[in-house]
Amino acid sequence: MKFQPVRSEKVWGKTFREKVVVLLATGFYTGYAPVVPGTFGTLVGIPIAFFLSFLGLTSATVILIVMTLLSCWIANEAEKIYGMKDPNDIVIDEVMGYLVTVWALPFTWFTVIGGFFLFRILDILKPFPIRKVEDWIPGGTGVVMDDVLAGVYGCIILHGILRMWHG
Repeated sequence: MKFQPVRSEKVWGKTFREKVVVLLATGFYTGYAPVVPGTFGTLVGIPIAFFLSFLGLTSATVILIVMTLLSCWIANEAEKIYGMKDPNDIVIDEVMGYLVTVWALPFTWFTVIGGFFLFRILDILKPFPIRKVEDWIPGGTGVVMDDVLAGVYGCIILHGILRMWHG
């Protein structure tokens, strides 16, 4: 079954499980913003990045990997609930992409704001091979992994900028 990405009607879920999936998939309903839901969804990543910044690198990395796997499952389940491929309301992928962008960086105004704009630009432009990831990887995993790959690009760029800036 081939889904087409379209703007969806607000979906709240029927069962408790579906409601939780929708709540998380939409970034606590930020995905229902009338304009630029992905940008609003990315903002949800900032407080999560703040809390991850208090952990050691190993713990933060393990949590990030677990969150990525869980996000793939949530996005997959949300697609089933919505009945379409990658509806605009699903923003858990933007949250994960932002978190990957600021991975292993100090939580400073520069990394928070720079990471936010850098990730959004990469997510919108989708340089090669990011645009192809959803074609190569089916379901919610593809939805999340294209943003994670944009986050990897952003993380590399942001680390490079900080290294050049601080020597």
